[in-house]
Amino acid sequence: MAPTLLTEEQRKELIPKDWEMVVDRDAIKKTFTFKDFNQAFSFMTRVALVAEQMNHHPEWFNVYNRVEITLATHDCSGLSTNDTKMADIMNQFFNQFQQ
Repeated sequence: MAPTLLTEEQRKELIPKDWEMVVDRDAIKKTFTFKDFNQAFSFMTRVALVAEQMNHHPEWFNVYNRVEITLATHDCSGLSTNDTKMADIMNQFFNQFQQ
């Protein structure tokens, strides 16, 4: 089943509060900052494995300890539950580095 765009009600409920809407695009973004490059790269590796399983790949940019991520679903040209699930997973992975 093809992904569908989130409704306004779903957006309020499902988009994590620490993610921002992208200006002029139906997408969300967040910047994660780690202790060092090894942590950032480890995070990206964990996310990549999940992205492959979900067949839902983030747009991302990495410099040293910073990873900037944008999520949107190309199949529906905007935000779907795939994006909110991926954002939740990324937040969980990031929080594990903060312990």
